Amino acid sequence: MRVHAAAERDGDLDTLAGTLGAATNYHFWGLSGDIGPKTREGVTDYYRNLVESNGHVLEFYCERMVVDDQCIVIEGRLTMIQPGALLARHPLAGGMAEAGKNYLVRMRNVIFWSFDEDLMIIGEDSYTGGPVEIRALEDHELPADFAALLTS
Repeated sequence: MRVHAAAERDGDLDTLAGTLGAATNYHFWGLSGDIGPKTREGVTDYYRNLVESNGHVLEFYCERMVVDDQCIVIEGRLTMIQPGALLARHPLAGGMAEAGKNYLVRMRNVIFWSFDEDLMIIGEDSYTGGPVEIRALEDHELPADFAALLTS
């Protein structure tokens, strides 16, 4: 999970895909049901789109973690910067995002990470009641690392 999280943070698609097991399915549960990608190929495409759209910039402040032999559960506060073009396609945004802007999105989140016998990720079951905050960011509010992604 740590390798996966670091690869997501860094936008390293090869390492991200390399952490996924053959039977991978994601479930992103919100008020409208499950919107997560299915199959290893579908999850890989999800991450490709996320990285290519600069939507992989996030912080998860973990308040609780539970670990057993097949699963790691984390609970905490998720904070993301989402480009408007990406957020506009997401049901959580409710159609409020504009393509040319970047948005701060904050929410409570619980994630169940399931692993196979080779310690490959086979599931991410993410639960949220929806955002507690979505607001457009002014250019001066963008972290330097994110702003650099926009110019590269």
